[in-house]
Amino acid sequence: MASIGGKGLISRASRMRSKLQSALEASLLEIEDVSYQHAGHAAVKANPNAAAGETHFNLRIVSPKFEGQSLVKRHRLVYDALADELNSGLHALSIVAKTPTEIERASK
Repeated sequence: MASIGGKGLISRASRMRSKLQSALEASLLEIEDVSYQHAGHAAVKANPNAAAGETHFNLRIVSPKFEGQSLVKRHRLVYDALADELNSGLHALSIVAKTPTEIERASK
């Protein structure tokens, strides 16, 4: 479901990007809409907002705010930042949440 902004419709992915960047200061932020893979699922059919898609996303985020945080806490930070989206039709979110240090170690 897209909302109307000053310049027209804004996609859920764009809103998610803005909210996550603002809240978590992400150095890497990849958002993939995979709603098409779930078009026949009961939860999608039952959601009146699902007709426009934008209900299922894969998220890859790297943030310094994840340093010292457990995986559960990282996911909570993401969910907190996206609370409005989760309450307005975002049905599922697959999250990969890393720190810059973890990315640096993995690249060596």
